[in-house]
Amino acid sequence: MSKKKVVVSLGHESLGYTTLEQMDAVKVTAKALADLVEADYQLTITHSNGPQVSMIHKAMTELRRVYIDYTPAPMCVCSAMSQGYVGYDIQNALRSELLGRGIYKPVSTILTQVTVDPYDEAFYEPTKRIGRYMSKEDAEVEINKGNYVQEIPGKGYRRVVAAPKPIDIVEIETIRTLVNADQVVIACGGGGIPVIEQNHVLKGASAVIEKDAIAGKLAVDLQTEELIILTNVDYVCKHFGKPDQTPLPTLTVAEAKELMAQGEFEAGTMLPKIEAAIFYLEKVPSGKVLITSMGCVKQALKGAAGTVITA
Repeated sequence: MSKKKVVVSLGHESLGYTTLEQMDAVKVTAKALADLVEADYQLTITHSNGPQVSMIHKAMTELRRVYIDYTPAPMCVCSAMSQGYVGYDIQNALRSELLGRGIYKPVSTILTQVTVDPYDEAFYEPTKRIGRYMSKEDAEVEINKGNYVQEIPGKGYRRVVAAPKPIDIVEIETIRTLVNADQVVIACGGGGIPVIEQNHVLKGASAVIEKDAIAGKLAVDLQTEELIILTNVDYVCKHFGKPDQTPLPTLTVAEAKELMAQGEFEAGTMLPKIEAAIFYLEKVPSGKVLITSMGCVKQALKGAAGTVITA
């Protein structure tokens, strides 16, 4: 019997927020991922990188402030750095966990670029905060460079970058080859490195890509049977955070769209996950989406936890 192909999207809680937290967090994450491997899933893993890329951006900016000869690293380079070190921790933790269970399976990280449209509306209204808090004077320097900044009352200013929609995954054929060889693949970390194609040359974009959006795109490109989004809640809920909060064990695309229209899902948290689920299911209607927490993976595989979304 062939294995079930699945894309697994990991959120911030799967990685922690610092280098030390990440080393501990990925050990727990590896156990949940290994449970999926034992359940005969063929995994392609993608992950968030918000805290990590922000940390790298801060470090590279401060390096430039201290050592004037250094050039500040652009966002695309910071994204590549975050893909490398997050992938390194995940693949080593998962490899160790699998070997401890007597499972011999290669785990690889693919440095992944994702093309975006330079005319995407997101570039005109950037929303993703990155980097350090700045003084008004430093913020004006950034503005003079053509960058966007946002004032955070009582804290200072932070740079904001665009979150455009992904168009194409540049290394998709490499990813597909490894998946077809029954390897565990970590790809499109942090949404992928956003690039713009100009005359066959890929140029880094000052942007980030929503990791749930790329998870949906990756699942479509690989034609997986399932998309699993691991987050910090056990279920998608109606009236989330209110006294009448109600878990939703199942949803259809039509029901999800209706709840979206009612404003049930918060932007930046559950909304991108629901949008990714809809994107995937409209293109792979035979598939299904599971949204749950890391701690509920085993129960969810038995149908005892998590929200399952179908076409």
